[in-house]
Amino acid sequence: MISREPTLERLAIAKSLLLDPFGLDESHLSRALNEIKAHKVDEADLYFQYTRSEGWSLEEGIVKTGSFSIDQGVGVRAVSGEKTAFAYSDDISEVSLLDAARTVRTISTAAQAARTRVPKKMIAESRSLYLGVDPIATLDSTAKVKLLDQVEKAARAKDPRVAQVMAGLASEYDVVLVARADGTLAADVRPLVRLSVTVIAEHKGRREMGSAGGGGRFGLAYFDDAMVTQYVDEAVKAALTNLEARAAPAGEMTVVLGPGWPGILLHEAIGHGLEGDFNRKGSSAFAGRVGQRVAAKGVTVLDDGTIADRRGSLNVDDEGNTSQRNVLIEDGILKGYIQDAMNARLMGVKPTGNGRRESYAHVPMPRMTNTYMLAGDKAPDEIVASIKRGLYATNFGGGQVDITSGKFVFSASQAFWVESGKILYPVKGATLVGSGPECLKRVSMVGNDMKLDSGVGTCGKEGQSVPVGVGQPTLRIDGLTVGGTA
Repeated sequence: MISREPTLERLAIAKSLLLDPFGLDESHLSRALNEIKAHKVDEADLYFQYTRSEGWSLEEGIVKTGSFSIDQGVGVRAVSGEKTAFAYSDDISEVSLLDAARTVRTISTAAQAARTRVPKKMIAESRSLYLGVDPIATLDSTAKVKLLDQVEKAARAKDPRVAQVMAGLASEYDVVLVARADGTLAADVRPLVRLSVTVIAEHKGRREMGSAGGGGRFGLAYFDDAMVTQYVDEAVKAALTNLEARAAPAGEMTVVLGPGWPGILLHEAIGHGLEGDFNRKGSSAFAGRVGQRVAAKGVTVLDDGTIADRRGSLNVDDEGNTSQRNVLIEDGILKGYIQDAMNARLMGVKPTGNGRRESYAHVPMPRMTNTYMLAGDKAPDEIVASIKRGLYATNFGGGQVDITSGKFVFSASQAFWVESGKILYPVKGATLVGSGPECLKRVSMVGNDMKLDSGVGTCGKEGQSVPVGVGQPTLRIDGLTVGGTA
């Protein structure tokens, strides 16, 4: 059997799902784009998407809900200067495509004196970071229910204090096709799976919760017995630990963040502030500071959409640009921002492969992929042992950040009180309060244990949600404010 090069294979799959069934071909895409270019615009693109998704959830020992959906459509965009006109439809037809094209071109009132030369067709370069499998088909329904039942039984067998178990299994098969006015065609076939486990433990009238899970861009076979055991162990351990938690102290203190998922603080408090749109508008605390020191020495932050199989990774972004490994902060010095096409053009730089959108019904904007801090040279035990009196936070829940000021508030879902380098007891109700830019400057020790999260992150921005990854090594931050309950 002769196989095609992966980029061409993905393009063929996208055409078979998004063009062929509707009697469309590349000539129809060119016609729609030429309709837009009849008026003077800086950029124009068509974004076709086919998404098949499935979800199962277990509660009280039974699978209570199951869902399946198919969604498809096309988004049509024209950009003139800073202005964007956008139309979308779930009707993929030549008529709808041309109607949308004529609508969005009105963003520019100036018609072209003559039609521009038809651009030469180009197939965009892309990566091959994950297999284009349909994860929904990698296990049958019986096996999916059995997997959730396995989670339930394993969690209850761990400890008699486990009072309730909830589990969810989600799968998505996403195919996109991008056609740009410059003649570029790009496609991606994106699998995505996630298994989540939540445990509620009860003892002497007190109830506490713990959660775990993970996933990525692969099939459901990833969730084998060993992985299920790991998630269950983590969720049960977290719930039982929280049963012993005392009220968290408050005040300014040394805080050590554990590796992996605590990188969500880095994502929210710093990552959003490095997105191109906020910096072009001058509304970010990092605006105009490229080349300046914005963090302590030893702090290097990347946004990397090129890590194989990761939840936040992309072969191409949602504008057809190849994903990249972007160094944002290097040894404390700000090197640049993450960009989509429009903001890159307006700022006089190149796109960084970070143009992302939730679906065909949304406009793209600069968004993070996998954002993490590189490892340092300190042993994690050494960092914790350096705390005289402070907090060791190993897991986080929700948080909020103000992009303009950089100020953030984050709640720790699992944390421990430390004195004289010894972990004494778990605490609950701890919130971290501070400023992203100031927080970076107060990093005094960076661990050698950089770890990415398990594959659970979803980022929200301006009403759009996209899958992302986070990560970091163990970090010591001096003089961070902790809001507690003691």
